[in-house]
Amino acid sequence: MKIKYIVLSIVVLAIISDSCVSRRKITYLQRSGKADESIISSPGLLTSVTPAEYKIMPNDYLFIRVITPDPQWSALFNMQTGEAGVTQESAALSSYPVGLDGSIEIPYVGKVPVAGKNLSEIKNDLETVFKNYVSDAAITVRLVDNNVSIIGEVNVPGRYPISKDRMTIFEALAMAGDISTYSDRQRIQLIRPSPHGPVVNEFSLADRSVLHSEYYYVMPNDVIYALPMRGRTFHLNTAVYTIFLTTISTALVIISYFRTL
Repeated sequence: MKIKYIVLSIVVLAIISDSCVSRRKITYLQRSGKADESIISSPGLLTSVTPAEYKIMPNDYLFIRVITPDPQWSALFNMQTGEAGVTQESAALSSYPVGLDGSIEIPYVGKVPVAGKNLSEIKNDLETVFKNYVSDAAITVRLVDNNVSIIGEVNVPGRYPISKDRMTIFEALAMAGDISTYSDRQRIQLIRPSPHGPVVNEFSLADRSVLHSEYYYVMPNDVIYALPMRGRTFHLNTAVYTIFLTTISTALVIISYFRTL
């Protein structure tokens, strides 16, 4: 009987220890050793990462507004957005879809290729195109439906708007309420669209090197997937295992008591 109690105690202790998550597993931006120390001692070696500008792809939507000294010409080239001004909703309704051929079609102008270009390049191209129709035109180009999707082991998964030109992955995760305790911070996947299809990249948020990597800044239409920590299923069922073991231990105590009578 004593052997049974010893085995039961070992199992209970194993469950308790496994259900605890160490601080190291849930800490961001840990020092990675000598490489990290060399950066601290020599700040000149620290390389900053400039986020790449998003290149327009098919199935994107562009909001384009043309303002000229003549309101009639402006109305000719602009879709109606209402009298209340331009909002996110009105911009989406009055945007130009990028076709599979990588171009948008503007009334009275025709097709304009935009795929593979950033917003500044498209703005310059449109200024050249509209010079054939009007002079002194001010053109605004904006990417519509500019969002990042955050899924997996986060507190509030969902699709969130990218409200600034340079949004970091930590700012994106903050919108989702941070990743959960049982998320594997050493295995974060970022699914980024490309002209050749989605590309899956995996990196660690537990290492400070992420601050100087290409994954530090999110891009439009990125998908951030926080993978669960190994043994997550076991953690979810810890309460069930505890009740089960408690029942067994109670039964053993009762049996042991009656045997001593």
